[in-house]
Amino acid sequence: MDITIHVSSLPHDDPDASLAFYRDVLGFEVRNDVGQGTMRWITVGPAGQPDTAILLAPPAADPGITDDERRTIAEMMAKGTYGWILLATKDLDATFAQVQASDAEVVQEPTEQPYGVRDCAFRDPAGNLIRIQELS
Repeated sequence: MDITIHVSSLPHDDPDASLAFYRDVLGFEVRNDVGQGTMRWITVGPAGQPDTAILLAPPAADPGITDDERRTIAEMMAKGTYGWILLATKDLDATFAQVQASDAEVVQEPTEQPYGVRDCAFRDPAGNLIRIQELS
């Protein structure tokens, strides 16, 4: 079996702020941007990796979601507990400095974890947790 991860999804509640973070701060390419207003689906991905992407999507656009579920999603996003992703870099200190300079919310500075990795964490404009791990 030959399976790869092609697209993973994260919610956004402000497409322009999310686009600026992933494009301008993390340096991702914009692959697609459809819709309008808050109902925009934006696909971004790392340069040189055309087969790997993140879909930034409005979290409650599905017509099957109830009003109670929409409120729960909004509350979880506000707390930063709804979406997260783990990225990797060869130079964690330089990456941390660049993201920190953007005024992104720092959750954790570069740290040696007891489970054997060195990483840091930020929140994107929608509150999603972005952990960045250093590659050996």
